Amino acid sequence: MAAQDTARRVTRRRAQTRANLLDAAFAVFAAKGFGRVSIEEVCEAAGYSRGAFYSNFATLDELFFALYRERADLIAAQVADALAQDGPDLDVPASVDRVTEVLLLDVDWLLVKTDFLVHAARDPAVAEALLDHRTRLREAVADRLARARGHTELPAVLGDVEGAARAVVAAYDGVTTQLLLDKDLDAARTWLKQLLTALLTDGSGTPV
Repeated sequence: MAAQDTARRVTRRRAQTRANLLDAAFAVFAAKGFGRVSIEEVCEAAGYSRGAFYSNFATLDELFFALYRERADLIAAQVADALAQDGPDLDVPASVDRVTEVLLLDVDWLLVKTDFLVHAARDPAVAEALLDHRTRLREAVADRLARARGHTELPAVLGDVEGAARAVVAAYDGVTTQLLLDKDLDAARTWLKQLLTALLTDGSGTPV
């Protein structure tokens, strides 16, 4: 039993070390950019040695990917939850409000995400992983829209729910690009709400 307790403590300590490294890396990546950060800087920010780093990650790329997946999966779950709060009927304006609040909470995340996108564009393996995440996010949106069909009709121009989900993600990408340049969170939130409402309704906030 004592050996098991020790093993559990070691496991918890290692998990905490990994979480601290990821949190520190997030702050450093957001401030300086992925390509300008060294392992030493991440360790210093977290208060750990290089040994602690290498006991959790083989490379800085591996840490970066783990960080991206952690944050991206969290956001995908938040979006799915925001869309699931209505019953069978989809209250489009209310859902748009909730999704917008989730997606635009953290400019630092957008900086890290953009770094990851540029990194992925030059590495096919990383690009495949990024595409997998984007597919899962799109599927979460499409699934919610599909379950609302029969209760809430989508504009015919979008085609099916897959087309609508792609339009939602594309609108988010466009608005957040502007947000990264002007840092105007209020304007970005307003624009995203208007775009999503126009895409998913007749433009007045009333599903067509």
